[in-house]
Amino acid sequence: MAIAERTLIVAQELGREIAPPKGKLGVMLVGLGAVSTTFIAGVENVRRGRALPIGSLSQMGTIRLGKRAEKRAPKIREFVPLAELGDLVFAAWDPIPDDAYTAAVKAGVLEGKHLEPIAPFLKGIQPLPAAFDQQYVKRLQGSNVKRGKTKRELAEQLRQDIREFKRASGADRLVIIWAASTEVFLQPGPTHQTLATFEKAMDQNDPAIAPSMLYAYAALMESVPFANGAPNLTVDIPALECLADERGVPIGGKDFKTGQTMMKTVLAPAFKARMLGLSGWYSTNILGNRDGEVLDDPESFKTKEESKLGVLEYILQPEMYPELYGNVFHKVRINYYPPRGDNKEGWDNIDIFGWLGYPMQIKVDFLCRDSILAAPIVLDLALMFDLARRAGMSGIQEWLSFYFKSPQTAPGLYPEHDLFIQQTKLKNTLRWMMGEEQITHLGIEYYEKA
Repeated sequence: MAIAERTLIVAQELGREIAPPKGKLGVMLVGLGAVSTTFIAGVENVRRGRALPIGSLSQMGTIRLGKRAEKRAPKIREFVPLAELGDLVFAAWDPIPDDAYTAAVKAGVLEGKHLEPIAPFLKGIQPLPAAFDQQYVKRLQGSNVKRGKTKRELAEQLRQDIREFKRASGADRLVIIWAASTEVFLQPGPTHQTLATFEKAMDQNDPAIAPSMLYAYAALMESVPFANGAPNLTVDIPALECLADERGVPIGGKDFKTGQTMMKTVLAPAFKARMLGLSGWYSTNILGNRDGEVLDDPESFKTKEESKLGVLEYILQPEMYPELYGNVFHKVRINYYPPRGDNKEGWDNIDIFGWLGYPMQIKVDFLCRDSILAAPIVLDLALMFDLARRAGMSGIQEWLSFYFKSPQTAPGLYPEHDLFIQQTKLKNTLRWMMGEEQITHLGIEYYEKA
């Protein structure tokens, strides 16, 4: 009997019912650009034994169980009942009509050795017409778009897409992940407070209802988990949070934690752990893919800026440590530079101070591949949100904050940004699901001897 099967029986004996991952899992992506095509092509290469799923915690990571002396550390995918990669089927919406192969070639992320052998598979993934409005993503244009008199009509068309894909693909379950461009900055308002006001606003084509909200609404109405991989105001509004709870559907976001912000959530906790002060952190990015072009618009950049700027304040807690972090100057810049393509460069200048206030500097130049870092996040989120759905976990999935720049939290709670605390919470949630003792890293040897 496999480890996951044994632990599933134990979890069920403890009253934690987790439905087994039978049948196909349909992964529906909003956006068929660099991130989505890198994810889809990557999964197919892994399935064919041509590559490893590097960067995926669910596939490569282990999880310690019990005391260190027990030496139990299975792979996460062997411990919890995740869907198998061979059971994934894909669909996507995009305003640009390119199939997945053409879109991947244009994105320029993957080399021919990872595209040409699977070209027929990728060409078979044609994007569904998108619920797209250029006023929310001003630097993009597309002809593959839905038409409707109201935003409610567009949402109903999305719901029909979901039902039709599930039928045509033979999928037993679905998840939907927003992997599209960043929309313009919006703040929660009266129309976002209740389902009644939200639906009325859709009927009236209220500009406060962005296209991403239509996808989230459609997903929830079809009882499909929804994860937001961009910093848009999307599923993180009271109306949709309540709808997710009422329908028993997992939701979460927002904004995939990939390059520069990932480094911040590693370095900032180190400064705080050592009680080193911070006077300034200047971050700039250059990238040339579709994301860079979209973020060249000031309104879309404002959305991304808000996502990036909040990280340090929550980690460093300046109200608790005013001498160290009460006067931090934090600046973020993103510059569109077409020659760089998807190979983003994130440059950070960090001014810290130590004993007796003496200044020091740290400089980080991260020449990363944005979609290479994002693709395994998409995989893990698809598998984990499906797991949460089968485990009966509804509403905001804060335990998956590990994957997001701006983690969605329950009302009244501040988001946890420290990467290592997030990882501990994720793994402890998996242990709890499967009836294993949570790990606190308490030095129990002393207490056992006492």
